[in-house]
Amino acid sequence: MDLKNTSKIPTTGEEMIRLMKLLWPINRSISGAGLRKTLSIIKEFLPDLYLHEVKSGSRVLDWIVPDEWEITTGYLKNPNGETIADLEVNNLHILGYSSSVDGEFTLDELLPHLYSLPDQPEAIPYVTSYYQKNWGFCISDKVKKQLMPGTYKAKIESRHFEGSISYGELLLPGTSEKEVLISTYCCHPSMANNELSGPCVAIALAGYLNNLKERRFSYRFVFIPEIIGSAAVLENKMNHLKENVFAAFNLTCVGDNRTWSFMPSRNGKTYSDKIALHALKHHTEKYDTYNWNDRGSDESMYCAAGIDLPVVSVMRSKYGTYPEYHTSLDTIGGVVNAEGLQGSLDIHKKMIEIIENDCRPVALIYGEPQLGRRGLYPMISSKGSTGVVKNMLNLISYADKEHSLLEIADKCNVPFVELIPELEKLVSHGILKAENLWN
Repeated sequence: MDLKNTSKIPTTGEEMIRLMKLLWPINRSISGAGLRKTLSIIKEFLPDLYLHEVKSGSRVLDWIVPDEWEITTGYLKNPNGETIADLEVNNLHILGYSSSVDGEFTLDELLPHLYSLPDQPEAIPYVTSYYQKNWGFCISDKVKKQLMPGTYKAKIESRHFEGSISYGELLLPGTSEKEVLISTYCCHPSMANNELSGPCVAIALAGYLNNLKERRFSYRFVFIPEIIGSAAVLENKMNHLKENVFAAFNLTCVGDNRTWSFMPSRNGKTYSDKIALHALKHHTEKYDTYNWNDRGSDESMYCAAGIDLPVVSVMRSKYGTYPEYHTSLDTIGGVVNAEGLQGSLDIHKKMIEIIENDCRPVALIYGEPQLGRRGLYPMISSKGSTGVVKNMLNLISYADKEHSLLEIADKCNVPFVELIPELEKLVSHGILKAENLWN
């Protein structure tokens, strides 16, 4: 089904910022109430989002779904009774998936359970221990260096129990069952670029796709906990996805406006790679290209040997490369801004435009056609007169059943969008026909 209500879906960078502020305070993890609350809010914007639950202990590919985690209290007090870490103040203060603790500790006993960043003294780091029981607090190194000998009060009330992980899935059907997969994660606590930018742009992109007059292809969105979620999606739908998905994108770190970054698929030569590189070349001033060995998100699962979905990422500042990454400094306004979000939405819309309009042009006339008598060529021939029809002539020249429209645009070094009206004119005059790339 199509979305029932898109009136609230953000369409601009400023509207995405407002959505991000709504999601910001939620204490998310790879399971639990914070993840479910986030998905329930996303469902308010995308009413047809289907919510999945995968039970703890379930095997998803080679992974085991962990116990669910719930935390209600977390604080650390120094010998003077002053609070130096508090879940209520910043949800990064508690080690992700931390076990419970309630006791008094000397400074030496406490230090192995404290995490800070000496090279970023003002930042609170984001640290997790999903698959090994531990407890701990994350504080700024500035605060850590001020700790004095004495007795510290540490209290964390949390529990691990048999429950489930959650993820959301939305299918926007097209006239073809061939699919484009768009994946993003919503499992980190309050971080703007690394966490919330992906879901916000994904929601806006879903709204854009829903408003297209016609969709040639189907679009599947998944909102998941990172890594364990992509494993769960593949466990549930791997054969279907391998058979039907011809392009796929992982939306992460799409909120700042410092740079553009490209993470290729493992194959490096998929249709997704070609689309992304074309869009970056023609719609950004410059971009950084990374190697598959620089991966660090759900592409590792989707592109794994034997699965090889064509997943790429078009990002702003790539995860792990900007100083605020995985810290309390990754904030709305500090890192993410409306301009960055808008740019990411726009370039993904450009890639959708390529997907929806790409085809295989095929010549219907032997030799170069006489365009003049069809009103497609200047009737007065002079120096430079062919310039106005150069794209059209090149398009005809490469219409040999061997090149897609995207490949022709690359050969001619022009933006894909410039060839769309030329193709339409040539098809309407019976000079070319457009064959489907994906049957």
